[in-house]
Amino acid sequence: MKRTLLFLCLTNVVVFAQKKDFDEKELKSGKAPKNFTQPLPTFGRWIDDEKIVVTQKASPEADMKPVVLELASGKITDATPDIINPKNAPTKSVISKNGDLLLKNGSIETQLTNDKGEEKNATFSPDSSYIAYTKDNNLYTYSFKTKKEIQLTKDGTKTILNGYATWVYWEEIFGRPTRFKAFWWSPDSKSLAYMRFDESKTPMFPLYSSEGQHGFIEETRYPKSGDPNPEAKLGFVLPGGGSTTWVDFNMKEEHYLGWPEWLPDGSGLMVQWVNRGNDSLKMYNVSPKNGSKKEVYAETQKSWIGIDEADERLTIMDGGKEMMIISDKTGWKQLYMYGIDGTFKNNITEGEFTVKSVEGIDQKNRVVYFYARGIENTARFDLYRVGFDGKGMKRLTFGEFNHKQIQTSPNLKYFITTYSNINTPPQMAVIDNTGNIIRELGSAKGTEMDNYNLAKTELLRVKSDDGLFDLPMTIVYPQNMVAGKKYPVLISIYGGPDAGTVYDQWAWSTRSQWYAKEGIIQVALDHRASGHFGKEGVAYMHRNLGYWEMKDYKTMVKSLIDKGIADPTKICITGFSYGGYMSCYALTYGSDVFTHGMAGGSVTDWGLYDSAYTERYMDTPAENPDGYKSGSVMTHIDKYKGMLQIVHGTMDDNVHLQNSIQLISKLEDAKKNFEFMLYPNGRHGWGGAKGLHFDNLKTQFIYKHLLEKSVPEGLLK
Repeated sequence: MKRTLLFLCLTNVVVFAQKKDFDEKELKSGKAPKNFTQPLPTFGRWIDDEKIVVTQKASPEADMKPVVLELASGKITDATPDIINPKNAPTKSVISKNGDLLLKNGSIETQLTNDKGEEKNATFSPDSSYIAYTKDNNLYTYSFKTKKEIQLTKDGTKTILNGYATWVYWEEIFGRPTRFKAFWWSPDSKSLAYMRFDESKTPMFPLYSSEGQHGFIEETRYPKSGDPNPEAKLGFVLPGGGSTTWVDFNMKEEHYLGWPEWLPDGSGLMVQWVNRGNDSLKMYNVSPKNGSKKEVYAETQKSWIGIDEADERLTIMDGGKEMMIISDKTGWKQLYMYGIDGTFKNNITEGEFTVKSVEGIDQKNRVVYFYARGIENTARFDLYRVGFDGKGMKRLTFGEFNHKQIQTSPNLKYFITTYSNINTPPQMAVIDNTGNIIRELGSAKGTEMDNYNLAKTELLRVKSDDGLFDLPMTIVYPQNMVAGKKYPVLISIYGGPDAGTVYDQWAWSTRSQWYAKEGIIQVALDHRASGHFGKEGVAYMHRNLGYWEMKDYKTMVKSLIDKGIADPTKICITGFSYGGYMSCYALTYGSDVFTHGMAGGSVTDWGLYDSAYTERYMDTPAENPDGYKSGSVMTHIDKYKGMLQIVHGTMDDNVHLQNSIQLISKLEDAKKNFEFMLYPNGRHGWGGAKGLHFDNLKTQFIYKHLLEKSVPEGLLK
């Protein structure tokens, strides 16, 4: 009996043991306690379907090192240099030095070009007999057989670009990772497809640099909404030279062309076309021999179709006999099977969820593996498999987790998933293609984490005003909350179409823990058009940027005020780019709820932003004057109150400083108070010492306006 009592007593001591608070000095410096977390293994490469190279610790005290892991048995062996970097891996590469190209083969470097022009985007042909590149806005090849450079185009100028993307295509259609590349080798190395851009009618926007004694102007051909776009056309040329065969597009009909994809045998190029109104998509199979085109797919929508999604939209299968298309035409992105000639076969997936990407195709067994959100939870992503015929769909990932990253084995036998949820640190595991968990690879959770008093974090849903949507919101609560006390609110958002920030995933940080200790409610919000509710939700933004985001944000913030935990005089919203726009809009149009804002790199009027992005959602200013007026921050200057911090880089080539200058002018004319900071030569974001300065600026704003006290010593960087 006495032993039992002793056992119960000891058990109670364990259950109710006081958790430790974080060391303030460590938190302020951004340092977590020892053994609070540990590094996850780092995936290196697949050796084959059974083995991977992974960098991990053999024990908690050991250093990270690369090893070979046999997935089925769990056997671990040291990874030799030959395994880490296989001898059969390509040893030749093309590098750039002093503006010229060199062939690097092991330690030997051979000069290929030697002139004043700067070669860009050097790319081997599939058979390695050529490299293609651009120089002075012309397209070139270099033949390794003849050891000579071949100029394929000759009309390149400041405004005629061959194989090199115009700014608006790079930013809004092809994507920044392409580095302006706009040419594509055929699989048989016999042809080069390339795009030619004529920017001569597109207005030039000057970016001023204050460097040096006199400064200088950087000129960018940047079409604002409603401006003339660059003319874009597509052609084919032989790598050995000759005339270009142009594709049969009507250049008088304004359009955008998406990222093209060659058929496996090189007989055709699949090209996606969207009209400037962004509501009509056509997909063509184009002949490189004569430039003729055959329509194989067409789609129209009342809202818009994103040509920037061209790369993910199309998957060519079965050696070019079939194609899989992702479309959100039903209001939800789903998979469809077509013949390569455009004959519809069947739906592969159906339902109110969003297919994000195709992760693998098993052609032999006619199974597709895809990544999707919203079947289990709109704030989580999972991996699934389904037959080409739409039958046998199965979830492969597991638990109430967001499976943020998937690594796929070469023959689709295994998948490595990195997963977490809002209260569970990231973990890694191996699953097979039937959904069985084969092996846990590691966890970021350290042995000491459970001993600390972490700030309480929740993912909640708030009903929209019209009752149609359960809007997602994450909250990090202040530590040691006092009943009846109202706390300042710090809101982080982005806000744009299909660009949510609320996910059921681990997001703990030392800074978040510090602000919880200081008594701030930290919130992330997603509106109805953020992606949680498919294209059905996103389409609310058509011709009406700003309105629905702000309406939903206000609803969610009011729910905190109604609970009696939020101080209605200290509601601060912060974001960059589109998030900067929302922060400016909140302090004007939404100032009946929002009292403070920190806005970086902000669009302040959609007439000042680029045509491809803005018109996709808003149409042109001439077509939608009311929408542009309503969505402009400047329209609502008379409603401005509170305090807004405005920050911008002086050389921002994406969202021009012009946006903040015009807002500042309006605020000054209205005799409104605000804070302003420039970052000289900063683009659309900046790092280094100026990045630290920006972080400190935001910290000082929070302490001055939300906490109303001095910044503690040691918190600033």
